[in-house]
Amino acid sequence: MKIWKKLSIVGMALLLVVSASFFATACGKRDYNKIELNEVTHSIFYAPLYVAMNQGFFEDEGLTVSLTNGGGSDTSMKALLAGSADIILAGPETVVYTQQEGVADKPVVFGQLTTCDGSFIVSKEDEQNFTLADLVGETIIGGRQGGLPAMTLQYIIENSGYAIGTGANEINMRTDVAFNLTASVWEGDSNVKYCTLFEPTATNIEKEGKGFVVASLGKISVEIPYTCFAAKESYLEEHSDVAEKFLKAVGKGYDYIISNDSETVAKALLPSFEGNTIAELQVAVEQYILISAWSSDMILTEASFNNLMNVMLNAGVITETSNWEDVVDNTLATKVHNEAA
Repeated sequence: MKIWKKLSIVGMALLLVVSASFFATACGKRDYNKIELNEVTHSIFYAPLYVAMNQGFFEDEGLTVSLTNGGGSDTSMKALLAGSADIILAGPETVVYTQQEGVADKPVVFGQLTTCDGSFIVSKEDEQNFTLADLVGETIIGGRQGGLPAMTLQYIIENSGYAIGTGANEINMRTDVAFNLTASVWEGDSNVKYCTLFEPTATNIEKEGKGFVVASLGKISVEIPYTCFAAKESYLEEHSDVAEKFLKAVGKGYDYIISNDSETVAKALLPSFEGNTIAELQVAVEQYILISAWSSDMILTEASFNNLMNVMLNAGVITETSNWEDVVDNTLATKVHNEAA
């Protein structure tokens, strides 16, 4: 089987059938300048997007964006295929899975937002000199099976010479926990010392005295297209002007971040993270700047895509690679980048 079973085309097809009647009646009246965007999760890791929303950059392009949290790349992809989302922000591995399954009107990556793993290893103990060796003999919740967080962690562990398993000299990496439940399961299980979390959740855990951020996986992972914008092929053909404006707005969000200090950026992010303080958001922004987390041009290169293929092959979720040019269309990202240069 080429694709992780939870992305079964049968389940997706059922969603398509359910939504078909609604969109058949609504498509003629639809204002495509109103974009339904589904994000894999809500994280400061996606700061350029939120800055663009909060600073009015989408409105400047004549667009309105309605944001929904998918709680996992698989759920976001189902929303895209069902028609409840125009664009998704998710791991590109989900596009690979879906294309290999042979979906009609295939999803395509048209812009890259992040360039590396944006998660952090969180421990229940304060470990100032943490190394991957500290994971040996311990359990870490590494993300959902088939998801990029889990696959990247597996790749890092195994390419650092460590083995994954339940033995005394192995690292027990759990992949049975839903992405949006990682923190609560980790907190409630005394047998699990480590987990991986994104910001602002990692900072909040530390702030509450429940754990300690001990490592950034972005510092030790390979360059990889971790989260990207994807849409159906038909959407990009019929509404390329809208998708182009969308990327322009996100690009303005990135430019704002690199042109201002972290406090200013934190203030721009606050409307999207009202449970956090300016100081906490500053910490998260600075952490992501340190690892060059955001793509400066939103162009997904073939070399980076090949790294993704290696990570997926290593995890055993695919048995054959996909072609970069089949999964990625850099036309709009390249145009936006060249016009901004």
